[in-house]
Amino acid sequence: MYPELAHHFYKYIHRIGKCKNKHIPLSTFRMQCEKILSMLDDAVIIETYVRMFSMETDENNMTPDGLRNMLYTSYKLSMDHYPEGPQTCLMINQTLSAVVDGCFNKKDVHSVGFVVRWLEEHCHRIIFPVHRYCVHLLATRHRDMEAHVESRGAGAGLELATPVLERGGAARGSALLPVSAAWLLAAAAPPRYSRPAAPPAPSAGWLVARLVCAVPSHWTPLYSSSDQGLAANRFLHHTLAYRGPTVVLARGGPLLVALCCPAEWRDSHCYWGDADCALLQLLPTFSLIERAPKMIYLNTSIRGYPKGLRAGSDPRRPALAIAEGFDSFTFNGAPYSLDSIEVWGCGDQASRETQLEIKKWQIREAEKQRQVKLSAADWMEHPDRYLLELAGRPQYNNSAS
Repeated sequence: MYPELAHHFYKYIHRIGKCKNKHIPLSTFRMQCEKILSMLDDAVIIETYVRMFSMETDENNMTPDGLRNMLYTSYKLSMDHYPEGPQTCLMINQTLSAVVDGCFNKKDVHSVGFVVRWLEEHCHRIIFPVHRYCVHLLATRHRDMEAHVESRGAGAGLELATPVLERGGAARGSALLPVSAAWLLAAAAPPRYSRPAAPPAPSAGWLVARLVCAVPSHWTPLYSSSDQGLAANRFLHHTLAYRGPTVVLARGGPLLVALCCPAEWRDSHCYWGDADCALLQLLPTFSLIERAPKMIYLNTSIRGYPKGLRAGSDPRRPALAIAEGFDSFTFNGAPYSLDSIEVWGCGDQASRETQLEIKKWQIREAEKQRQVKLSAADWMEHPDRYLLELAGRPQYNNSAS
């Protein structure tokens, strides 16, 4: 099903096994496969697959095409094993180009060591779907190879942790988060955003699946400026009270940035957030800008402090600063016009249901406040009566007394 992966896998085993002809002896193949099955260290896994897709003439160097082929293999595996069925994305070339350009920066070749270090720093989990798939096939598929060939490997019993994007309502016309961008975000953001809080109930083969796979989460749209309007109060109305991690996407011209918030949003004059806060640039080139605790700031009402939304560990020079009016922002010191913004909830379904229940309660309380009936005694001490007297209406509604 994946001839590109099969070609590089075979060439890698042939090269590392120091085979003298075009064939691989069975003992050599078994020994090298056992090494791959036993790999547990993340750095070793990344280096193995980077070398697998390196230049055939020089295993110590890698070209942009080699990195693109490796990334596309990971993407294709994830999309073919998407929980809701195989997916395609028209934006995949743009997404892959952003990652390749971010790594190579217009250079023709990089050492394997450089590429490994860059992937470890910016998106270290992006290679894991390839490794999980190889481990899954080497460990299980030999038992029913004939049935696998007949079914063309449909499903393969494998899930690879790409978040399921719920496309109802505001997300139906979403342009900021295609499925290829969600795949990239899930690989670059902390694991909290791509895994549900509670695991599924154990079932047959569940333990093996947990060893080689990851169960994906469902990302639900909370706010889209194209549908609900671009303003700070719209952002607050649709985002507050969601008690789970969220991803905020902001676009200005060719620039697209993502802010990963690990907890419920709050209006405060202090920076907050734990170690899973992260700021990423998705377009035009991909890069993990910063990941640190206490780097998120949102203030829309407290006087004497800067207004707007900010992200960065240095309060004096935040990497991202959205203006109070949500009409412009600065990123790494460069100004941009804020064209659109989206917020996606990355928690479980209970987080979304809790937020909706809180909003319903707020609406009911507001309706009760509108229909309050005051007695004559309550009106005599009510603050509104004194305001009316200050405005020149001392006998307002008081003629009967």
